[in-house]
Amino acid sequence: MKKFLSEFKEFALRGNVLDMAIGVVIGGAFGKITTSLVNDVIMPLVGMLIGGIDLGQLDIVLKPAVMNGDKVVTEAVTLGIGTFLTTIIDFILVALVIFLMIKAINRFHKKKEEAPGPEEPKGPTSEELLTEIRDLLKEKNQ
Repeated sequence: MKKFLSEFKEFALRGNVLDMAIGVVIGGAFGKITTSLVNDVIMPLVGMLIGGIDLGQLDIVLKPAVMNGDKVVTEAVTLGIGTFLTTIIDFILVALVIFLMIKAINRFHKKKEEAPGPEEPKGPTSEELLTEIRDLLKEKNQ
């Protein structure tokens, strides 16, 4: 059991795992932000533009509820098209932001690769080495 806990501690405290955990937490918070942006800002504007419809509440009723006075006997069967559209817009925004972030990171890496580094000392060319070997062999054979 002690060995297992030691191995788990080593695994959990590796840099990669910690970075991934931080990414998951930040990603979850970012998801909440984009969901709020979609639900609270974008969708009301879209609804206003198409005639004051709240898209989050837009449902297609397949089978209406069966009522007995004020009591619901059978719940209505609906397709939550508005919720689905909201989720699609949420996904597109998250995907767009991730795309832009990766594009910026790639641009940064490309500039870093293009930046001239310190020049390495140049050694002799293959031809110079072969010439030197030839000359050494001539001297040895004489």
